[in-house]
Amino acid sequence: MKKCIFLSTLLMVVFFHDHLSGQAWSGRNQAPSVTGKITGEIVDTITGQPVEFATIALRIHNMSNDIDGVISNDKGQFKLPEVKLGSYDMIISFIGYESRILRKIELTPEKPDFDAGIVFLVNDEIVLGQVEVTAQAAVIENKVDRIVYNADKDATIVGGDAADVLRKVPMLSVDLEGNVSLRGSSNIKILLNGKPSGMFSNNVADALKMFPADQIKSVEVITTPGAKYDGEGTGGIVNIITKKKNVQGYSGSVTSAIGTRQNRLSLNLNAAQGRFGMNAAGNAFYSWPQNADNTFYREDRIGGQLRTLNQNGITESSRIGFWGQAGAFYDFNAYNSINSSFNLRGHTFDQSSVLDAAFRDPFSEIFQDYNRINENDNLRSGYDWNTDYRKTYKTPEREFSVAFQISGENSEDNIFLDQRSEDLDLVLRELSANTGRSLESTLQVDYVHPFSKNYKLEVGSKGVLRKIDSDYDYRGYDNDVAQYVVDNQRSDNFNYHQDVYAAYVSNTLAIRKDYSLVAGVRFEQTAIKGSFLNNDDVFSNKYSNFIPSIILSKKIGFNTVKVSYVKRIQRPSLFYINPYVNLSDRRNITYGNPTLAPEISNQYDVGYTSFKRGTVLSTSLYYRRTTDVIQSLLNVSEEGISETSYSNIGLAHVYGFNLFTSFTIKDFWTLRSNLDLNSFYTKSESLNLENRAFQYKAFLNSSFNFKHGIKADIFGFLNSPRFTLQGRTPSFSMMSLGINKEIFNKRGKIGITMIDPFNETKKFVSELEGVTFYQKTDFRLPFRSFGINFSYTFGKLDFKAKQRSSKIKNNDLKSGEQGQGASTNTQG
Repeated sequence: MKKCIFLSTLLMVVFFHDHLSGQAWSGRNQAPSVTGKITGEIVDTITGQPVEFATIALRIHNMSNDIDGVISNDKGQFKLPEVKLGSYDMIISFIGYESRILRKIELTPEKPDFDAGIVFLVNDEIVLGQVEVTAQAAVIENKVDRIVYNADKDATIVGGDAADVLRKVPMLSVDLEGNVSLRGSSNIKILLNGKPSGMFSNNVADALKMFPADQIKSVEVITTPGAKYDGEGTGGIVNIITKKKNVQGYSGSVTSAIGTRQNRLSLNLNAAQGRFGMNAAGNAFYSWPQNADNTFYREDRIGGQLRTLNQNGITESSRIGFWGQAGAFYDFNAYNSINSSFNLRGHTFDQSSVLDAAFRDPFSEIFQDYNRINENDNLRSGYDWNTDYRKTYKTPEREFSVAFQISGENSEDNIFLDQRSEDLDLVLRELSANTGRSLESTLQVDYVHPFSKNYKLEVGSKGVLRKIDSDYDYRGYDNDVAQYVVDNQRSDNFNYHQDVYAAYVSNTLAIRKDYSLVAGVRFEQTAIKGSFLNNDDVFSNKYSNFIPSIILSKKIGFNTVKVSYVKRIQRPSLFYINPYVNLSDRRNITYGNPTLAPEISNQYDVGYTSFKRGTVLSTSLYYRRTTDVIQSLLNVSEEGISETSYSNIGLAHVYGFNLFTSFTIKDFWTLRSNLDLNSFYTKSESLNLENRAFQYKAFLNSSFNFKHGIKADIFGFLNSPRFTLQGRTPSFSMMSLGINKEIFNKRGKIGITMIDPFNETKKFVSELEGVTFYQKTDFRLPFRSFGINFSYTFGKLDFKAKQRSSKIKNNDLKSGEQGQGASTNTQG
């Protein structure tokens, strides 16, 4: 059945492509040997000021591919020299303005030069299927289905990681460990340049820590994903776009940052000649070792008495890693192109802890005191390779594409446990290892056809094949033979397959002048199968889902009103299903649940956006209902052992309000703020538990653009605790300050960053409670940090080419929430 659906949709896409592709490419116009030039000046229609860095792209008349281009200078002036004679269209664009098209510019032997004169750009408010509002310096863009945060305009992120960037994005919350939530939901999918990456498939928090902030160009938060996106991500989609330039000639940059907590070094290279181009980037980072104080307390109510477990100690941790990518593109002609890229990453995360523990059980008359030493060595590595073929047509926006991707992810966790006590029954020495491997293959076909200026159809099909292995091994120290011996009862290999086949159709329609509608439906079929090497446990499941989405917007002057509905699905990743039992603390064990079902959510939004004279106001009311919610669940056994795993606990309701505003106080000073409030309710009928809570997130950002190339940025945020069925995770707040100055004729920058200068340490408290127990974790670590950074750009940027991102977006797995590895489930 699934193969028939996939093949039928694939044939449908090919039929559309063949049936509607009646226009053949006619080739480029031949021109005499004489060349001409095109000049002009770009001016803001309201302020009358020149528009610097506007993009001027040149195309052969009625064709869709750019063949040349420049960027306007600080006076708004531009010049395209040595242009072959012929008929051209010229597109002038800049973020925050509506694009201008000058059609049929004729360069003839008699008149080889063309002066466009003064070209006025008007603030952009609405286009077909998209509302775009832009704050000064283009830091924030508010579109019909997403918020865009342009990180490259921020002075404070240099030297940080991706988590530092996401903390500054409206509607997102990022805790200390790097766990991300969107409007109160942690069930989101993170993409890299519009496509999936294995680095985010298992544990988002770990991946964000190794991704450099200065490689990020922008972040898109997609609250209402359309039918062309995978159905995964009940909370929404976060798309991280990296810095890439396709240029004629070459360019590059080098960035370094040294700080009291973290150090980074990165290099970027871009080169292109004619229709061929390449780019590459590399980054290495190292975090200084730091010590954290942690305490753990649990009390159990048994037979009218309290059983308690106390632990306290110090944990030292450090990280070192790298990330690199390389890509190339080639334009066969004006309509056919191929794009390929490869990225490779890896990092280690090592922890060493010494803790004292006391267990008191007066009911069973058990009193234990012991000391525990843990050495945890964790390695993560992976790669993504994708190749896209894209065919465009004379008709704007019409496109056919085929994309293929292979992603691999590896994890290795080695744990040494040395437990000491005067009670010889408590003495324990053990080694455990967990190796995780995942391989994902994706094939996708898409076709876009604009039937008219007001109607566009998109259809496509996709298949994703996933194979996951988790090999876990336990070895206990045998004093009789003086060596570690394999424990076959606990060692095993878990093999898991998940195949997803999908097809979609999406319609974009302009209704009269002021309305736009995006509506579509996606069908997904999922087949899973799991087995173990050393036992006969085998399980399988198959399910199908129809995933509709609709967005309706209306423009009212400088204001826009939007209503939307979307259905989403969230499948568990290896982080949640891995059956490996982490026994680094024998009284606190964690493991995954291979039989988890997917979450299903229905979300409704009503939004209002206003943009006038540099002031942005965006508000939304939303409601989300989720069934089969996946959460961690803690149970305490009769022996006093905490067992944490994952379960489909039941139902969750979230009612929320989001407000974002940005306004310019002076020409050099911009303020931005975001507030998200929501009411959270979750209930489990099977466990007879429920929890209600009020959650919030607020941030304030102040940006300064002074004279002489000096920029400054002050940022602060406050996140309330996040709540689950059994309790809450810690609240989190942070303040950052960054200042940089342009040097070397604007080719270089030097700056300083400060994180929480008034708080040397931070305290994070988590609480969980059940019918018979209460548990509290207190974690304190050094937080205040200072750093200096330097960057230098070389080469010459002559022309910014079209975007070349993959069509593949595998946003269909619920990733891990905790700051630990993919194959080791540790207590959060």
